Amino acid sequence: MFESHDQAILDFCRELKFIAPAELEAANEEHKATGKSLTDVLIDLGHITREDLLVKLSGHLGVPYVEDVPVIPGEVVNSVDGEFARTHGILPIRFDGQTLEVVASDPFNSHLATDVSFALGKSVRVSLADPIRVDALIKLHYGEDAASLEDLLHDLSGDNKTKELTAEQISDKELADKANEAPIVRFVNLVLNQAIRDKASDIHFEPFEHEFKIRYRIDGALYEMAPPPKNLAVSVTSRVKVLANLNIAERRVPQDGRIKLQIAGRPVDLRVSTLPTQFGESVVLRVLDQSAIQLDISQLGLPKDVFDGINDIIHRPNGIFIVTGPTGCGKTTTLYSALRIINTSDLKLLTAEDPVEYEIEGIMQVPVNHAVGLTFAAALRSFLRQDPDVIMVGEVRDLETAQISIQASLTGHLVLSTLHTNDAPGAITRLIDMGVEPFLLASSVEAVLAQRLVRRICTNCRTSYEPPAVLLKQLRVDPVDIGNREFFFGKGCDNCSKSGYRGRMGIYEWLRMTEGVRDLVVQKAPTLAIKQKALEQGMRTLRDDGLRAIFDGATSIEEIVKYT
Repeated sequence: MFESHDQAILDFCRELKFIAPAELEAANEEHKATGKSLTDVLIDLGHITREDLLVKLSGHLGVPYVEDVPVIPGEVVNSVDGEFARTHGILPIRFDGQTLEVVASDPFNSHLATDVSFALGKSVRVSLADPIRVDALIKLHYGEDAASLEDLLHDLSGDNKTKELTAEQISDKELADKANEAPIVRFVNLVLNQAIRDKASDIHFEPFEHEFKIRYRIDGALYEMAPPPKNLAVSVTSRVKVLANLNIAERRVPQDGRIKLQIAGRPVDLRVSTLPTQFGESVVLRVLDQSAIQLDISQLGLPKDVFDGINDIIHRPNGIFIVTGPTGCGKTTTLYSALRIINTSDLKLLTAEDPVEYEIEGIMQVPVNHAVGLTFAAALRSFLRQDPDVIMVGEVRDLETAQISIQASLTGHLVLSTLHTNDAPGAITRLIDMGVEPFLLASSVEAVLAQRLVRRICTNCRTSYEPPAVLLKQLRVDPVDIGNREFFFGKGCDNCSKSGYRGRMGIYEWLRMTEGVRDLVVQKAPTLAIKQKALEQGMRTLRDDGLRAIFDGATSIEEIVKYT
């Protein structure tokens, strides 16, 4: 219950003080360690009952509490379209001739009453009921999206009148008409809705010679959904391009765009990329989760020493802080979370990004544009004339960007950036390989954080087991260190779509530039020597931090072996 509002629930409990602060903080730590929602942890620990929490929340939000949803007359149910009810997460329960009363699965959405009222042309009052009950009743009265998607696919498959055509065989006007046909509009809307609901990070539309695939990336793994008929490929990709304001007539070169939608009553931002392939245009949508930029750095699950280290670095007046790791490992989220702490009225913050993924209030954000010569280096040069205190560079890709970043840090600016290397010590040698002078690196870089995202074991089907010796051998861990520790895996259940995993967590490697490490950098020591010195001075490797996560029962051996 309220899984996506853990921070709001935490703030609410702190404000009303009906749970002792120590007990609340302990519950919050368990929530972060296990991945269970804070609400469920508080209820499981006996700090509050579900009903008491709902009553207190209704008073806090200033909305009536509906304990038992009444039998709803048919005309009230029919006053709201099923797709609209599912999309906005609302259930109409009463209509007195003037005002429609609805209960919502997300009562924290302050704009819900206004949005629904505007869409329906009626006065609307939102009341609070148990979100689990609301979701169940929406499914009962309006059915599920998945069923609608299957029905629509069946209808579209049955329509054999549409001959398979390539985009080149259709005029631009016909292409636009096809993109706006009601079944295609509805199909694309349902695909996007289902992806957002399943917490997908990417949506892939992929044309092949004899089929048209749609795949979602959830928690880092790709899952294929029921494929639509091949003859719909052109119409579906054209529809996505229309939503993203792209040129549907241009099919020879890649295009980039954005889609802004309202799904379940909240804004969703999608970054769209098209790529011409042998059998048509491949389209990938990256789901930009706006909640990522609201993340408090304490919610990232950082070990205490790493959390304290980052907190210390970002409050310094100058120096360079680098976050490293492969694409999609959460580097941007970590940097945004750090920026949120220091985003105060007495500091000027500037960012250069490719592209700007999230808009943050109070920060000047610049999208780099290579077509007009606005590179990271060019943006950085201009930044230094804008009197900034903190600069974030999306990525250090070349020597010029690295040199200007170092110059900025040496002239009294804090610089945050990312690199693509396998581990923290590797970031230092990568910069030296680019051509950066070692003595400049040693005097400017303050710390490097390497990170990975691994899948969390589903808490609903987590089961302890005895791992086979071959798996322990891959982990390269001494049986003596294991002792009597338990290992876990996810059996697979409806809660995690039979995958055994639900959600992701970070594992981290924190390299602080101590005097010993600086000396080695100046001497152009190899990565291995820098790593060895850092380990002597207390650094934990990604593999060691992964072992911590395994022994906490948060993730599996397979995940740590795969990512470290």
